[in-house]
Amino acid sequence: MRNDRPARGDLQLYLTGEHECSYIDGLRARTLFVDPLAHIDGARAEWLQQIGFRRSGQHFYRPACRGCQRCVPVRVPVATFVPNRSQRRNAERNDRDLTVIARPAALIPEHYHLYERYLLHRHGDGDMADDVSVETYARFLLAPWGGRTRFLELHRNDRLIGAAVTDFFSDGLSAVYTFFDPDEAHRAPGTYAVLTQIREARRLGLEYVYLGYWIRDSRKMAYKDGFRPIEAWDGREWRRFGKGEPIRF
Repeated sequence: MRNDRPARGDLQLYLTGEHECSYIDGLRARTLFVDPLAHIDGARAEWLQQIGFRRSGQHFYRPACRGCQRCVPVRVPVATFVPNRSQRRNAERNDRDLTVIARPAALIPEHYHLYERYLLHRHGDGDMADDVSVETYARFLLAPWGGRTRFLELHRNDRLIGAAVTDFFSDGLSAVYTFFDPDEAHRAPGTYAVLTQIREARRLGLEYVYLGYWIRDSRKMAYKDGFRPIEAWDGREWRRFGKGEPIRF
């Protein structure tokens, strides 16, 4: 990991009160977040990514729940990544008729309409769907540090069927969010999006793809465990862990 990290002594951190966990029913959660008024440039955003924070729009956060460490930041070292059989089939099937186009982050109506459809179909009973709008979409996915965020569009016959919102940093790519046409779910576009990000990182000579939080007990997050090898942030360093191996902090 790079040693030329930005100074961080002036970053204020805040802790929320307890709220319902978004991933596991019946659990209570707390969130540690960076002062929303702090200046976060590209270098600082990269450093926060490297120590287990994630972003929502311009805000950076990480879980800080009482007595729970289920949310584990994970990343894939792309040079040694080996797709499993299911991932190879996914890539072969989708490579036949999908085209990937990288576009700078911008408020594009076609993106938003696909995002809205995805959200209402896949997460219609969740908090995000309660407040779906162009404004919340822009705050969630568009970052203000200019030039580092790309939409990796998935096209079939010139029709947009998905987009992987991706932050580009000097050591790797960060998978921010992926949305797709619900009618194309049989393609497993989420898996294909990660495979596309790994390919892009490898093409650019970058080391990692950051996948956010893996949660063993969450069905929505379980797919991340299939990308191997994988590394987890333990609060001090990134450590590789094997399939089925518990992560100890």
